[in-house]
Amino acid sequence: QVHLRESGGGSVQPGGSLRLSCAPFGKIPKAYCPGWVRDGPGKEEEGVAGFTEDGSPVYLSTVKDRFTVSKDGASNVTYLQMNNLKPEDTAMYYCVFRPCWYSPTGTSYLWRGQGIQVIVAS
Repeated sequence: QVHLRESGGGSVQPGGSLRLSCAPFGKIPKAYCPGWVRDGPGKEEEGVAGFTEDGSPVYLSTVKDRFTVSKDGASNVTYLQMNNLKPEDTAMYYCVFRPCWYSPTGTSYLWRGQGIQVIVAS
């Protein structure tokens, strides 16, 4: 059984930064890639960042140049560095794993963590 544990959320002012972490527990097939999705208030779930089959990061257009997704090959921890946060980034953020041939910023995935809250407000 796979369990994903997110950490690093919180409240920040606009322009601030946060780094989310996702630690996977359990056996995840190598053909599955990590990513992040979010559920904002009154919004549909949207894919924030993920990796292509060749390991290239892909981002939602509204977070590109502000967010950076990375993964540690040794620990399998995935990170989402979020800079210059905006109020519209307020959401519950979820770590996900999906087949690597799926869209890196889609909302189809096999496993999803419990989520962690990010609030951006003055």
